Amino acid sequence: MADIKIAGIMRAGAYSPNHIGNDAAIFNAVAEQLRKRGCEVNIYSEEQFIAGKVTENIILNMCREQKSIQLLQEREDAGDLVINSGYGIENCTRERMTRILLGSNIPYPDSLMVNTDEAVRDALVAAGIDRCWIKRGDFHAMHKEDVSYVRHPEEAQEVLQEYFLRGIKRAVINRHLEGDLIKFYGVAGTPFFYRFYPFEAGHSKYGHEAINGHARGLTFDPEYLHAICTKAADVLDVKIYGGDCIVAPDGSIRIIDFNDWPSFAPCRNEAAPHIAKCVMTEIKARR
Repeated sequence: MADIKIAGIMRAGAYSPNHIGNDAAIFNAVAEQLRKRGCEVNIYSEEQFIAGKVTENIILNMCREQKSIQLLQEREDAGDLVINSGYGIENCTRERMTRILLGSNIPYPDSLMVNTDEAVRDALVAAGIDRCWIKRGDFHAMHKEDVSYVRHPEEAQEVLQEYFLRGIKRAVINRHLEGDLIKFYGVAGTPFFYRFYPFEAGHSKYGHEAINGHARGLTFDPEYLHAICTKAADVLDVKIYGGDCIVAPDGSIRIIDFNDWPSFAPCRNEAAPHIAKCVMTEIKARR
């Protein structure tokens, strides 16, 4: 395996809000696991990648910069192995993710995709959507204000106007779901799947977990949760993933967020070997 050279591209700090250390920790842990398997792993920043410093044809990355994603896609098209795929990373931006998940019949909240300068009150009333979440549709969330909880259509209109004034042109509006919030992490092609209640664990990026509050321990089918997350990872084209879902009082489950390569903070040591195995499997399949 000594001939396997891998470029590891770290995530730019601006795209690791409140999780810079956690994102770096899981990435370094995976790199070390790959080195133990005989690979040479060279670490780069997104800035170095954009500057053309990466020459390896196997790229393991946590990229989020728009220019980085474009370059990843170009490298994939040229035949390089890229994990996660640049196309998969782009698919996890909010509006694309919403369209793909809904179009693939994966359980997801009722949603509207809108321009931030349009009137939405009547559409929300017609859809029976009162409390809801407004999320920037064009890219990954970088600030707390990129995801907003609102209590009625009038407030939704005000928040959309704020998004417009901030230069955000598109937004996704998700119906608020009552139930237990569960966070999950997974690695495609491996048995690894980890879930927990983030509010109870004090795990938070922006504090939004407090809206649903303490989990009630609602009964649900864990195998079904794993199955829909596996399907979501497949249709979105991401190997290393995480996200959030809501378990309703009747036990039904809906995914509310899906991310390319999250922090794996509560399960980093357990996840790293599985991520390395996933990478090695993809390398061997390519060869």
